Amino acid sequence: MNVNIQTVHFNADSKLIEYVKRKLEKLNLFSDRIIQVNVFLKLDNVVHAIKDKIAEIRVHIPRHNFFVKSTSKSFEESFDDAFDSLVVQIKRNKERKAA
Repeated sequence: MNVNIQTVHFNADSKLIEYVKRKLEKLNLFSDRIIQVNVFLKLDNVVHAIKDKIAEIRVHIPRHNFFVKSTSKSFEESFDDAFDSLVVQIKRNKERKAA
């Protein structure tokens, strides 16, 4: 599984990067065919004082691409929401194949 983490409009600290990597390792529990994972962490509403944090996750499995996006006031919360949605998509896809 190839993991690519990109930050837009800011530089992430090592704790945030480690948090994301640790969570992404759990994806192997749901599918062992994952080839590529792209994570985009972005700051939105740069004009306003309070910036929304956006997490986007794109996962490539042979013949399937999954994409989720979540926005909140912290990167961890945004990433967790997006990750949970992604897990649901992967499980649903796996159930469809089994049926």
